[in-house]
Amino acid sequence: MAAILERAAETGSVDVAELATSLGVSGATIRRDLQSLSASHLLLRTHGGAVVGDVGQELSVGIKATRNQAEKQRIGRAAATLVEDGAVVGLTGGSTATELARALADRRGITVVTNAINIAAELATRPQITLVVIGGVARPSYEMVGPAAEMMLNNYHLDIAFIGVDGLSAQEGCTTYHEMEAQTDRNFLERSRRSVVIADSSKIGKVTFARIVALSQIDDIVTDTGADPEHLRELGESGVRIHAV
Repeated sequence: MAAILERAAETGSVDVAELATSLGVSGATIRRDLQSLSASHLLLRTHGGAVVGDVGQELSVGIKATRNQAEKQRIGRAAATLVEDGAVVGLTGGSTATELARALADRRGITVVTNAINIAAELATRPQITLVVIGGVARPSYEMVGPAAEMMLNNYHLDIAFIGVDGLSAQEGCTTYHEMEAQTDRNFLERSRRSVVIADSSKIGKVTFARIVALSQIDDIVTDTGADPEHLRELGESGVRIHAV
């Protein structure tokens, strides 16, 4: 099923006959796998295949995790180098943030404050890391958002905060699909001395529904070298530090 998810992430849709041929399995096997993925809300079943969802909608966490995975791993490792020993680190959810959490997993003496259930699960068994989990309203992205999350965040001071975004442009700043998620992300940045966006190149130059913050409120952007050079130039001219890996 991982191969089906990867193909769907690349093309936006999959066809039963094409999958059966390329994967060397029967159409019945493909249909069963698609039905299972649909039941898990990872794909939307259609006649003869499946799609990742309507244009402009959020992709599921399962789909996101398969997209640009190597790039996200590089971004996660590069972002981890920005974290100083003993730092208090704010970390929102998302597949790129998950790679950052994995890159931090062996660090000692840091505190991680996160609103993402899956990231908390990654770090909960690491006794050398102090883990603080923010509560709130659960989103399909595994993030806890809303007034309860923001009220808890207001009790903490962060040395550095990392947020993932669905869109990042020089003109519109950081954007995401969900308004409440945008507000909680903004709160992470407001509680931090240093604000960092971690985003693979597919997000650069893109604008989605809800603004998180303007680019002037961001200190660093960590992305991959696949980003459009013109978009990176525009972002850099705003004064933000660009780390392309």
